Amino acid sequence: MRIRLLVATFAMLASAVGNHAQIQYPPDTKNAALRYWIAFAEMQDIPADKATQELLEKMVAGEMAWDDKKVTPILDANRTAIQIMQRAMELPECDWGLEYSQGARASIAYVPRARALARLNTLEGMRQLAAGDSAAAVNTWLAGVRFSQDLARGGSLIFALMGKVTLVPNLRELKQAAAGGKLTEAQKNQASEVVRALPEDGFDWGAAWGIEAATLEQFLRELQTARDPAATYEALMGSPLPKRGLPPTARGIHTYHEYMLAVQSALREPPGKTKTLLDALEPKRVELSEVEQNITPNPQKSNLKRIELMTARNELLLALSKK
Repeated sequence: MRIRLLVATFAMLASAVGNHAQIQYPPDTKNAALRYWIAFAEMQDIPADKATQELLEKMVAGEMAWDDKKVTPILDANRTAIQIMQRAMELPECDWGLEYSQGARASIAYVPRARALARLNTLEGMRQLAAGDSAAAVNTWLAGVRFSQDLARGGSLIFALMGKVTLVPNLRELKQAAAGGKLTEAQKNQASEVVRALPEDGFDWGAAWGIEAATLEQFLRELQTARDPAATYEALMGSPLPKRGLPPTARGIHTYHEYMLAVQSALREPPGKTKTLLDALEPKRVELSEVEQNITPNPQKSNLKRIELMTARNELLLALSKK
């Protein structure tokens, strides 16, 4: 009888253990963007007043000395959001779920929060360095570097430009820390490895321009078939109606397509050659309709942003290489 009882007891325990083993979490997401969205939702006390925004911006830009009293309460309130962002950048993929089918109407409403979170992350690194924790500061700034890459991933030109705005402050803070002798050799090697893995000009500007081109060409085709192209233009652009170019013609759209492809190709060359190629394309740009010129970003300005990024990256690598 006792043996039967023991066998029954062991069977119940084995069953319980087996049932417990089947209870598990679902697989973690591989998509960093989903975690970034959570971080955006966790952001607290983002100052709405212009004065505080300018203060934070100037500190990140290195135009104002560190002010612990003003910044610390904001950083403390957003610690959770910053930590989620830093963990998210370790995930292997980043798909923001942009609705490319909506063309120029696709929502990019998360961009302001992404920029604000990137700024907070950079400030957090500055606070950590001021407190003497250079290891934490380096990790924080490198997280900002990786976040800038994810921010631009799969996006049009505006995302590359936003990525540039978030990347440069981290490169600058790393350079200043290295040049000021505040980093160990191991920390400099750590930063150098991450920065050398970046494209020389920060991002794939040609790919970003290509997505921009596809979006704008879709908009032109919409204007071509719209019942009221003038109203459609004004609703999306929020600017006065151009004097010429509405509705776009099939020939005009084809010419625009060829021009945008040429610019995309130019942006894949080194910046010096890009400038020469874009100069040669200027007559074709001038020949575009007023509508097409109004909706198209300035490619020379994009090339200048590439040069700024290359300069910041090279200056950082030089500072990191010095013993």
